[in-house]
Amino acid sequence: MTRERFRKLVDDALATIPEDFRAAMENIAIVIEDEPSEEQLDEVGIEPEDTLLGLYEGIPLTERQWAHGNTLPDKITLFQGPIEDASDDEDDAVIAIGETLIHEIGHYFGLSEEEIEEIEERYWRGNETDAGNPD
Repeated sequence: MTRERFRKLVDDALATIPEDFRAAMENIAIVIEDEPSEEQLDEVGIEPEDTLLGLYEGIPLTERQWAHGNTLPDKITLFQGPIEDASDDEDDAVIAIGETLIHEIGHYFGLSEEEIEEIEERYWRGNETDAGNPD
């Protein structure tokens, strides 16, 4: 799939993220790369036979000091190749992108893996309200 088409699917997936989460996100860039680098895989402890769909790089909101500011944006990277490989079709790709975004946005908010999993479950059941409200 072309990068332009993948970008459109990312936009579609972003539109499914609960509004309270999108509204609370500040100074964060969402970028698309073809594949994760060896350094990125090493950073998160992914073995060569496994893959990475997305990666959050930055300082979670819960770890920021009062003087945090005037900094480059935090970054969520979506890896197009692995997402395409994990998807059967474009609808499946939108789901994979959405799940990856929720997971990485959870890291931005400083949530634990357990809290992120709970939000993912609520999100896919359609129960978006108070699912780990970032405010």
